[in-house]
Formats: sequence, structure tokens, C-alpha cells
Amino acid sequence: MSHRHNTLTRYGSVAKSFHWLTALLILTIVPVGLVAQNLAETLAQADTAPDQTLISRATFLFSLHKTLGMTVFFVALLRLLWAVTQTKPGLLNGDKWLEARAAETVHWLLYGSLILVPLSGWVHHAATTGFAPIWWPFGQSLPFVPKDDALAETAATLHHLLIYVLGGALLLHIAGALKHHLIDGDATLRRMWPGTTEAHPTAVQPGHALPALGALLVWALVIGGAASLGWFKAHEVRSTTPVTLAAEGGNWQVQEGVLQITVTQMGSEITGSFSDWSALIQYAETPDETGKHGEVEVTIGTASLTLGTVTSQALGAGYLQADAHPTALFKGDIISVDNGLQAKGNLTIRDVSVPATLPFDLSIDGDTAEAKGAMTVDRRDFNMGLDVTDEGSLAFAVEISFDLTAMRAP
Repeated sequence: MSHRHNTLTRYGSVAKSFHWLTALLILTIVPVGLVAQNLAETLAQADTAPDQTLISRATFLFSLHKTLGMTVFFVALLRLLWAVTQTKPGLLNGDKWLEARAAETVHWLLYGSLILVPLSGWVHHAATTGFAPIWWPFGQSLPFVPKDDALAETAATLHHLLIYVLGGALLLHIAGALKHHLIDGDATLRRMWPGTTEAHPTAVQPGHALPALGALLVWALVIGGAASLGWFKAHEVRSTTPVTLAAEGGNWQVQEGVLQITVTQMGSEITGSFSDWSALIQYAETPDETGKHGEVEVTIGTASLTLGTVTSQALGAGYLQADAHPTALFKGDIISVDNGLQAKGNLTIRDVSVPATLPFDLSIDGDTAEAKGAMTVDRRDFNMGLDVTDEGSLAFAVEISFDLTAMRAP
């Protein structure tokens, strides 16, 4: 039989290659992830505008970590598919009941974790909006995985828990290999090295059912224990308590609607929304002699913004600075133009007021009005993200859009 294939007494070259490639990937991905996480925590705790060099470094490291994780996932799948088509070399200590079954349980934990850890990370990435894309050829999304903060939080928690299981299994796996090599003096480790080392297994071998059940029990205990400690509860990502805004006056009252912003980071659009905003609308369907229909004043609780993984950054120093500037304001006249309506006035963010024009579509049916529109502003006009001069990292243009339903006031 070809040396590529396993036999009862040795591993083939393909299985060995998968084994050491996986080991190399893990030895690379772990320190990359730790350094990236430390950088992210440093940036999150900064009291001043984040350093662009650190942001770029953290983004690169997170993208590298995620891409390596996807590589681990597919290598693990290929390794598993190869393993199920091959003869499995028997254990050299299969006659030791407890030790042999513990070894097989660790193998189940390793195989499962090498798939579940990167998969949970991929789900977290797909459910999250923004920051550090996965590099080609892997995609940014997964089928049936929506952009959802709660799902992203759950996947992130699972990812960290499964990393602990994988880490523990790896340590036990390495300890077992060293024990075989240094204490038992058998060929367990040597037959995984390059070459054709063979070693005859014991006649008695452990079955698969009990070790597989043991691995499932370990995962259940870890996840169940974390759940009982509240690890899966949603975490508040905002650094500031939003203010409560209420519109008074106006002859149209907003019943429901969304106010969103869209930024482009690393070439990917990130859309977020404000949960706390109000609109004072004075509108007449027949314009006056100047073409003016009325006025609109929109007050926005800046701290109510949710913008995916970059929420804290957007609310912090160098950007919205929600602690120091809890509200933003758009105030303008509603006027007729050749192609419809627009609100023309000033947008004030961080006490910086900039002329702004918001074109929108309006339809009125009796006492119900529906309106939606969008405008684009330059973040630099409001002194936001001035340290980020590379549009490849963060585009200058920011789109502000709304969609609302209003009722005519009595």
C-alpha cells in the first residue's frame, strides 16, 4: 500500500501532513488573536482619539486571525474526511482502560473543536456589522445567518468557550504524546514523525461510543456552566446612557420610523441606527410664494447609536464624543424643487454646524404621510476621524437616511 495511506501500524504521509499543518496553523493563530485582542482593548480604553497606526495594525491582525481561522476550519474538514476513509492505527496502550478512553475522548474533543471554534467565529463575523474583513477567498457572510447583535454576542461567547475546550484538549494531547515518548518509551509520537515508523497496537482497543459521549459531556458542561453564570446574557455596548427625546408642536407627529447612518470601512458598508430621536414637523401641502412648505427640526440622541462592532469607537473620542455632546440637531426649511422636496438647513454635530440639504420623497394619504430620504456628509467637516486620512480604512463620506410614517395632528 502507498505510504500516503494509513495502516493498522502506522500513519500515512497525508494524515501526518494534515496533523502538522493544523499544529502550525494553531501555533500561528493563537498569538495573532491574543495580540489583536490586546490592541483592541487598548484602543477601547483610550481617552483620546484612537491612533490610526494602532487601528490599522489591529484591523490587519484581526483579519489575519479570522482568515487563518477559516483555513483551520477547511483543513479540519478535509482532515476529517480523509480520516473516515482511512484505516485508523490502533493505540499502543489500548489495554489500559482508563488511559485509552481518555486519549480517545481528547481526540474527539480535538476534531470537534477544530471545526466548532472557527465555525462559531465565522458566525460571529457574519452576524456582526463591520470591522476587519475576512480575506479572499472566504466570504463575509453565511447562509441563514442574519446581521443580528444578539446572535453575534451568543456566537462570540461560544467561540471563547470552545477555545478553552480546544486549549485544554491540546495541552492534554501534547502531555499524552510526551508521556508516551519519555515515560512509556513507545512509538506513539515517532510514528507521527516523517518516515515509515510502525508500531503494533495492543489487541484490546477502546470503542468509539464512550469517548464520543465523554466529549459531548465536556462540551455540555462547559456551555451549560457558562450559561448558568450568565455568560450568554446580552451586554450593553453603549458607553453612555441615551437621553430621552420628545417632539412637541408641529402639525405632523411621527408614529414610527428609522434614522440610520452608513459608513464605509475597509471597503465594506456598515449601517447603524439611532434608537432615540425626535422630529418636529410643520408642513403645509401648498407652498407659499417662495416655495416653502414649512420647517423640520430633528434632534438625535447620539449615544443611542448602534453601529455593529465599531459602536464604541463611533461614540468615543475623535468621533461623536457622545459623553460630551449628547445630542445632534438638524434644522431646516422644507422647500419644493424641480424633482421633489428637500429639507435645507444646518446639521450640527459636536457643536459644529454645517449647511446640509436632505432630499426626500413624500406621499400623503388622508391624514397619514410616509417620507424617506438620504443625504451624504463628509465626516471631516465635523472634525471626526481626522487622524484617519486613508479612505481605504474609513471613507470620508457618511450617508444619513430616514424612513418614517407620520400622522396629521388634530
